[in-house]
Amino acid sequence: MYIPQIFKETRQDVLHDLIRQYPFATLITQSNAGLDANHLPFKLQSDPEHHRAVLIAHIARNNPLHTQIRNGTEVLVIFQGEQGYISPNWYPSKQQHHQHVPTWNYQVVHVKGIIRFLEDEKSLRGILAKLTRTHEAKQPKPWKMSDAPSDYIAEELKGIIGIEIEIQQMTGKFKLSQNRDKVDAVGVVDGLEQQGKAKLAQAVQQYIQD
Repeated sequence: MYIPQIFKETRQDVLHDLIRQYPFATLITQSNAGLDANHLPFKLQSDPEHHRAVLIAHIARNNPLHTQIRNGTEVLVIFQGEQGYISPNWYPSKQQHHQHVPTWNYQVVHVKGIIRFLEDEKSLRGILAKLTRTHEAKQPKPWKMSDAPSDYIAEELKGIIGIEIEIQQMTGKFKLSQNRDKVDAVGVVDGLEQQGKAKLAQAVQQYIQD
């Protein structure tokens, strides 16, 4: 990924926060069958004490991914945050010299890691429980695995394969108008808010220099 220095985000807590806020990501793999992409919700598990972090997810057993690549294969996972079109009309300086063109603002985190496939019942139950707790947390009455009959859950587990990706490298690109003068960056915030892109506007606001 091409990253001009001004758009490079290296703070681990910021990268982790984007992954947690936008967990639906693209898993890219290379095998004898060629390039492949799977779209999955992931959960980040961080262990700062041991300087280790992993992504967990699961796929259908019918998905050929677990037969195409082996445990220990390097993979790429792409997380995308807020993104949107930026009009040159939003830059106040455009009215002075008209030397601006359209662009696109966005946040992405690329994660390179080592994949492992998990098939034992204990691991699968753990993955499902962690994913469920995370994504049910905002529900008025969170669903939990014990709400379903145990034999039904046991049968469902037979149809999935767990995934654990040990993170080796994280690369963040947050292109949020950092290369613009403050007055133009503020214009971008105003323009995005008028377009209903409040979250992207907030992201840009955080990078405006005083």
